[in-house]
Amino acid sequence: MPSIATTTDPALALSADLLARIRTIEIRTRRLTASLLGGQYRSVFRGAGIEFAEAREYTDGDDVRLIDWNVTARMGTPWVKQYVEERDLTVMCMVDRSASARVGMPERGRLGAAAELVALLSFAATQNGDRAGLLTFSAGPDTFLRPERGTRHALRMVRDVIAAEPAFGVRTSIATAADYLGRVLRRRSIVFIVSDFLDEGYEEALRGLARRHEVIALTLRDPIDAAMPDLGLIAVADAETGERLWIDTSNARVRDAYAVAAAAIARRRHDALVACGIEEIEIPITGDVIGPLAAFFRRRALAR
Repeated sequence: MPSIATTTDPALALSADLLARIRTIEIRTRRLTASLLGGQYRSVFRGAGIEFAEAREYTDGDDVRLIDWNVTARMGTPWVKQYVEERDLTVMCMVDRSASARVGMPERGRLGAAAELVALLSFAATQNGDRAGLLTFSAGPDTFLRPERGTRHALRMVRDVIAAEPAFGVRTSIATAADYLGRVLRRRSIVFIVSDFLDEGYEEALRGLARRHEVIALTLRDPIDAAMPDLGLIAVADAETGERLWIDTSNARVRDAYAVAAAAIARRRHDALVACGIEEIEIPITGDVIGPLAAFFRRRALAR
């Protein structure tokens, strides 16, 4: 198992600027948690975790999929399984802190958007008496914050995301992080993966994680992910490998080829997540990062 840091230690010293950023996120997301989510969090996720209670005799109208065939064979008449809803849930945020987290918008980057999403989810869990936890990762798991309840714990999660330094010079490995999380999460959880998903070969690991937990992908999108701006002749570098090359961004054919390749990457990512049984929510980091997540809550609440 990889060696990772845990952040259950006393609070780290924070700069005034970092404290101010955390406070701003806290105020904004607390208000949004109340106004946008309301009771939708409970209606969306309550019942996602259930446990077996007992078997009882079948009555007209029961779901035939709940028939307990072992009991039915013993008793000679149809019996069904009854379940009870777990009293609390665990919300786990799995946040990508690889080098690409700072690409595109240095003043905010994907980590800034991730911090707002983690704040919203952790405060929603706190308001409903549920546990929330955090795993940051790059080439593998980096920092693990065990699921706990309470506002102080939620703020610690936000701090750990906003204070995270991108891991330069290493490739992202969603698979390694997902395998680790699958080993340490003992109870069924709601897992939000916050990443740009600029990685390959993670399907098997995510499929395994999704078999035991409800997994939702929050894909952080910068405008440059889809379209190359016209900036003339520029030198670009791969954030994770350091490979450099020159590109003439004023060439329309170059920009068109970039857009086609970017669209193909997005389709492959979406198809891979769907094949793993994972719903994807695209989060544009240049706009309202909370809106798409709030829309997901509303949609799921109506569906239930």
